[in-house]
Parts: sequence; structure tokens; C-alpha cells
Amino acid sequence: MHAALDIFRALGDPTRLRIIHLLRAMELAVGEIAQVVGQSQPRVSRHVRILAEAGLVDRRKEGNWVFLRLGRDAGVAPFLTLFDRLEPSDGEALWQAADLARLAAVRADRARAAEAYFAEHAEQWDAIRSLHVAEAEVEAAMRALLAREPIGHLLDIGTGTGRIIELFGDAAAHVTALDRSPDMLRLARTKLPPDAGDKYALLLGDFLDLPLERDSADTVVLHQVLHYAQAPEAVIAEAARVTRNDGRVLIVDFAAHEREELRTRDQHARLGFSDEQMDSWFAAAGLALERVETLPGQELTVQLWLGRRRTARILPIDERISA
Repeated sequence: MHAALDIFRALGDPTRLRIIHLLRAMELAVGEIAQVVGQSQPRVSRHVRILAEAGLVDRRKEGNWVFLRLGRDAGVAPFLTLFDRLEPSDGEALWQAADLARLAAVRADRARAAEAYFAEHAEQWDAIRSLHVAEAEVEAAMRALLAREPIGHLLDIGTGTGRIIELFGDAAAHVTALDRSPDMLRLARTKLPPDAGDKYALLLGDFLDLPLERDSADTVVLHQVLHYAQAPEAVIAEAARVTRNDGRVLIVDFAAHEREELRTRDQHARLGFSDEQMDSWFAAAGLALERVETLPGQELTVQLWLGRRRTARILPIDERISA
């Protein structure tokens, strides 16, 4: 249990209050916070250390970056709820709005860099993915997980060159494929069967603002997409929003790794994910994590996380992994 005096001392600094407000919006890297608040990274790190020692912030190292989120300790929860109850002064409201605007600009810069990379490598994208792990093995595991029940309305988020359309289009009743790159959608359209008719809808859009109604998809797939997200938990929540009750969400991505060059060379915002992270984000989005499959590779390990949109008893993660 963290001492109340330590918590109040940690909150008694304007910069640390700004950090708390930013982390209420999304999980962030220390460097991103430094960019938003206009201070050096070492100075921000000192503020973060004080917040972490008080239990207000949790730190997670990922390669050369450190990501932060609000503390989960039950002892600090009442202090964090104060931010929902206190009305900010005019001055506080101004800096809060300014910080969130700068945060949006930081995220937009990173999104533009990722989009530029997608456009540059669109025609080689399938080949780039195949370097990490044998795609045939990954696709076989995906088929095995999703073959247990009808696909129904398939939503392919981040369709890329349309490989998921090829894999599951025939079995689906309807397919919606989404990408934010026009180049990728152009290539994905080449994968449509000649008699596609109106069964397939290829849409330009963003995974944080899906152009679908709530409860409209039966099966949602994110294949090697989530590591490009600045806020993976928000992407998962948006995917859950459009998934009907008892529908499924399948995420295929890398397990946590330390290949820092993928962040700079290939615009990966995240260096993979742990089962614990995914379990937490699924639960927060109202998804029960039912199955976890692990496919080790020579350099990177691919994980498959299958969740279901329903109210159910959520088993401990070790039981699900061994299921």
C-alpha cells in the first residue's frame, strides 16, 4: 500500500499533473510525453520516477523505449478518480486542451511516417512479413482457430495486400476489408474473385475509427497490424465495439521482443506484446481471451490471441494458454 503523503507529494507538481492527464488519454512512451510537455527526456524521466514510486504510474520497458500507463494498485485508485470529480480551473483547462492537441500532433506524425512506409513497400509487403516467420504455418493456425464455427460477416482490419480476403473470403457471408493506405487497398482489390459482386466491401479508414455500426461483425481479424498502433488498447476496444455478442476477435502479431531496428526501419510502434498485456486489453474491451497459440520462429515469435465478445467467466491466463 502506498502512503497517502507520497501520493499527494507526487501530485503536487504541475508537470506531473500534466503527465497523469496525458496517461488518462492513452499509454505513452517517455519520449512522447517529453515532446508534448516540451521538456527534456531526462527531466521527464525524473518526474516519472516520482510518480512510479508513489504507485501512480506503471512503467514497462520495450527495447530502448519505456512505456507508461496509470497505476493499477488499488491503493492509488481513489486518488486517480479525483480527476473525474474535480472541475479544472480556466488555466488548467487551457493546458489540458493544449497538451491533448500536441499529443494528437505527435500521433499524427507517427501515423504519417507509417503510411509513408506502407506506400513505399506496398508491393513487397507480403514478402516482408514472410521474413519473420513462415506464413504457411501462421495461416494454418489461423484457419484452425476460426474453422470451429461459421465466419459470418468478416472484418479484416488493416487488410494490406488482401491475404486475409484470400484465406477466409470464400467461407464468409460478407467481407469488409479496411486499410488506411490507398495503395494497399488497390493491391487488395486484385485478390477479389471475379464473381465478387457486393459480397466484398473494401474501405479506406482507420483502425481507431471503424466505419461500421456497433455489433455488426461476426469475426474480426487483425493480422500483423497491432504493432503499428500507438494505442493498441484503443484499437482492441474499437474492434470489440463492432463485434456482435458471441462474435470473435483474432489478433495475430509478434510476441514481445527486443528488435529495436523494427521500430526505426519498419515503423513498428510496439515491439510485440505479452500475453498479460493482451489479456488486460481484451478484458477492458469486454472480450474473453479464449485461446492463445504460440509459433516460435528463428528471430521472432508469432502469437495468436482469440477473444470472444460476451459476458463470461474469464479463466486465469495460464489455463487458457494450456487449453
